[in-house]
Amino acid sequence: MKACFMGLGYIGLPTAIIAAKEGNVDIVGVDINPSVVEKTNAGRLHIIEPGMEEMLQEVIASGRLHASLTPEVSDAYFIVVPTPFKGDHEPDVSYVESATRAVIPLLKEGDLYVIESTSPVGTTEQMAQLIFVERPELEGKIYIAYCPERVLPGNVIYELVHNDRVIGGINEESTHKAQEFYSRFVKGTLHPTNARTAEMCKLTENSSRDVQIAFANELSLICDKAGINVWDLINLANKHPRVNILQPGCGVGGHCIAVDPYFITAAFPAESKMIATAREVNNYKALWCAEKVKNAMLEFELKNKRQPTVALMGLAFKPDIDDLRESPAKQIVSRVMQSNSNADILVVEPNVETHNVFKLTDYQEAYDRADIVVFLVAHKPFKQLQWDDNKVILDFCGIFKK
Repeated sequence: MKACFMGLGYIGLPTAIIAAKEGNVDIVGVDINPSVVEKTNAGRLHIIEPGMEEMLQEVIASGRLHASLTPEVSDAYFIVVPTPFKGDHEPDVSYVESATRAVIPLLKEGDLYVIESTSPVGTTEQMAQLIFVERPELEGKIYIAYCPERVLPGNVIYELVHNDRVIGGINEESTHKAQEFYSRFVKGTLHPTNARTAEMCKLTENSSRDVQIAFANELSLICDKAGINVWDLINLANKHPRVNILQPGCGVGGHCIAVDPYFITAAFPAESKMIATAREVNNYKALWCAEKVKNAMLEFELKNKRQPTVALMGLAFKPDIDDLRESPAKQIVSRVMQSNSNADILVVEPNVETHNVFKLTDYQEAYDRADIVVFLVAHKPFKQLQWDDNKVILDFCGIFKK
């Protein structure tokens, strides 16, 4: 069997590798970025994912996987491209449509077409209509389904295989056909449903998490004003057998939790009050953190008659990854730097070698040099640092839980 993966990003590439290795499928991975195609064919991973590069090298060497700038005739096609915004948080499915149009000429009777990209409700049906307008002879003769991913960056190898998957076809035959493919490499349960429910399920999962994080972040704002250690409070509250409050941070980032709720609020504005408010709270938390840093810098300057050296620790949207998409930490760093262009600001991100905007500094050097240390992301290396009473430390992510 041969499968074509349209998109070799944080989900598309790992899924293609796992399908090639565990599913015994010949894979062509397609990406519009020539550098990604070149690196993939050379057995070099363009993302950070522990253990994945060795697997990539294995499937490249065996001939099970190769990358290309253009799709090839296959038995199954998977759309794993971004779904960004346009305008005021309106979902943009143009990448999904573009990838779909690219494979339409290659489709043949009996083929499987699956969207994995996070999409507004109704997108799978919309793409099916597009396919059948272009290729009316295929209506009722190919299988079309939606199957969202639900993996944790840093643990993708395990979760792609062991997590349950929700699979929704435009009809029962499509659902079963998609289940057959995923059963080649997924050991978790494959839960059948229809395409609309599967699309909504993905959005619901991440909206639920966004609401839960918003509660923790709102607590942190209240506790700061009340003079209460939020980390101690949450730890004590979680002693209740039916309470499980998450840990606060400096906002919410990534191309899932920070994005997916808008797919619901854009389509159902009158009904999604709580989901919309959670988005507002988590967006505000980043602005609040930036103001805290700017105020600490001003207080230091007034007290010491000089500008402080400030270490801003972390740019990624979550610990121990290199993914900066929708990162509140990156937003905070930008705001702080724009507020005082003359300040000595050290930007730290141990998981990224270089950045096209920020000059990066080693985390230990930055910590040693800084008068003010701002922890934005709870990367493991940061947890090895020792508390220093001689520094002003703003701990937004619980490194020291002070």
